[in-house]
Amino acid sequence: MSVWVMADLHLSFGRPKPMDRFGTRWTDHAAKIGARWRAVVRDGDTVAVPGDISWADTLEEAAEDFAFLDALPGRKLLGKGNHDYWWTSVTKMKRFFLDRGFGTLDFLYNNAHEAEGIVLAGSRGWFLDERQQTAIPADYGKLVNRECERLSLSLAAAEKLCASGGIADPPTVFLHFPPVYGEFRLDPLVDVMEAHGVKRCYAGHVHGQYGAPPYSDYRGIRFYNAAADYLNFYPLPVLLTEG
Repeated sequence: MSVWVMADLHLSFGRPKPMDRFGTRWTDHAAKIGARWRAVVRDGDTVAVPGDISWADTLEEAAEDFAFLDALPGRKLLGKGNHDYWWTSVTKMKRFFLDRGFGTLDFLYNNAHEAEGIVLAGSRGWFLDERQQTAIPADYGKLVNRECERLSLSLAAAEKLCASGGIADPPTVFLHFPPVYGEFRLDPLVDVMEAHGVKRCYAGHVHGQYGAPPYSDYRGIRFYNAAADYLNFYPLPVLLTEG
């Protein structure tokens, strides 16, 4: 069995929003996701989906998107993105999935899961530095501290899983917003990962940058671009940390 990741599915069966306005790669992107997912993912695999899953505003409006995702092979661990307006409490969302028989969907958000010897931790993260934050009516420091606390909770849960399962490899982190991309660095989140020995982080959110390298290394951590369009809608395999 294998572990995979692909963020930014931007499904819109219940609330149509054509994505080809963002470039021809997005034409019929849901069909591409379905076909290319089935080409590599098998039942019993695990797929992390770190955010921007559906354009819907409510759980009910997102039901067709969840049904599409549930029908694909594998267990799916969903994270929160900045466009997931349907997101409520994990308790309410799990009840919604249970009531509708979406048995392959779960959440990777301030918690942790184990799959194939890999312990997965996840949260949303943040995407602006303090200069950019001035355009948004919110306290930058509070936002970053909150995201650091959430990631710390997830990594604490991950370390318990590692200890109970005798797993030596450090947790792998899945965020929606990349804490390292180009010249951008969100060092407080990197501090949290470094304190927990993290060596791999997968994130999405960044679109259209198809000539960018697939990963970058910073402070001993490898940061991967897992946005669906960057991957051309093929899930990316998640591997154990190198030596």
